[in-house]
Amino acid sequence: MIVGIGVRAAMRGHGNDRDGSRAEPPRLLREALREARIEAATRTGVVVDLRDAVIARLEILNEALDPLFADIPAEVELFERGITRGDPPRLWIDMIAHVVMGRDKRLYRFVQDTRYGRRVLGETPDVAEAASLVTTYVARRLVERERVLAGDTELAARDLLIDRVSRKRRRRRIIAVLVFGLLLGALAGAAGVFALAWWSIH
Repeated sequence: MIVGIGVRAAMRGHGNDRDGSRAEPPRLLREALREARIEAATRTGVVVDLRDAVIARLEILNEALDPLFADIPAEVELFERGITRGDPPRLWIDMIAHVVMGRDKRLYRFVQDTRYGRRVLGETPDVAEAASLVTTYVARRLVERERVLAGDTELAARDLLIDRVSRKRRRRRIIAVLVFGLLLGALAGAAGVFALAWWSIH
């Protein structure tokens, strides 16, 4: 009797836990649901289902990138990660780079928009390899940011040095003009005295 009550209590407790997790299914269940959708879409070949399969694959990659973006400092605002459900759906990494699925809906294609057109940074059907491509890209972007910040610091220091040198030159020019003016005034005064003395003698 006691065992029966304990079993029922355990089942009620388990049911409460299950009810509490309905709002957000466990991570493994979410992945299993995505895999099931991809499998169903591939089997049926319906356009709507294929679109859902593409989004599901991008979501899998997006979750695989969570540890990477968790390591990025909060003050860095280079990246805007998110999935857009346009045609085709895209997983954006920043304003110029995104992941899109290939024609077979299985190949992750990582591309970047440049001034010369779109450049393919890498292609792979494997989620881990696609995440590695994105990781390499993010690291390079962070290094570029560091160089830009370092360049700004060097430019600021150089501008400060140029300003100091310019100030010194302006001071020297002012002093030189004052000395020249004093010398010119002294010569003019001496010439006036000499002329006055000459006229007084004659």
